[in-house]
Amino acid sequence: MSDPVITYKETISGLLDAIAGEREAVSRAACAMGESIMRGQVIHVIGPGGHSNMAVEEMFSRAGGFACINAILDPGTNLSHGGFRSMRVERTPGYAIPVLDSYRVGATEGEVLLIINAYGVNCMTIDCALEARRRGVTSIAITSRSFADRLPKDHPSRHPTGANLYESVDIFIDNHLPYGDAILTLEGCEQNVGPTSTFCNCFAANYLVMETCRYLVSKGYTPPILRSGNLPGGDAFNQRLVDQYAGKAILLF
Repeated sequence: MSDPVITYKETISGLLDAIAGEREAVSRAACAMGESIMRGQVIHVIGPGGHSNMAVEEMFSRAGGFACINAILDPGTNLSHGGFRSMRVERTPGYAIPVLDSYRVGATEGEVLLIINAYGVNCMTIDCALEARRRGVTSIAITSRSFADRLPKDHPSRHPTGANLYESVDIFIDNHLPYGDAILTLEGCEQNVGPTSTFCNCFAANYLVMETCRYLVSKGYTPPILRSGNLPGGDAFNQRLVDQYAGKAILLF
């Protein structure tokens, strides 16, 4: 019998390899984000529901990450207020609209909204994509095509239209999430263990950050990247970026 930890590690490694192969989509997304950053705008990032919020937190106030992230961390879908509560909220049609309003998404022309949702089917997720289009905001998705395609159209977690996120945005980056998320079958355990969605979402998000930095450098623009506050001079370095984006992001460090 194989060691489940080794199987888990190897499976995760294979998923990351697959995401690393999404070069064309990531390059297109990096170009859109880079152009927005050079206009002095923030990048809006939302993880509509449950653990997808963790990918937003990964991008926000992060050493090695962009200072210009408008992290949309709405309490309604935050797991700290209850997991099943979060699931009910993310399935509520129209809930995304006042959330995007509160974070000023679409306040200026040419903005970008990055939507990170592992499954890409719930109401809040699809409404974010539809609202982005209505507001003239470029939408980028990190989500799974294969999961969305396999999930029945009448599943209660879906948007009433049955739409899939990957088909509803301007640019789609496949996170290659396996169907069911958890991947390991253990004897005596009724359900699979070993979830994968956070690895997939966060790796894809950091890949996009790195490629956006490469794009900015190619244009002669210094990427607004944060330094660890635990390094000498880190606080002073980051404060200059805080001052640069003060008033543009709702949450700022």
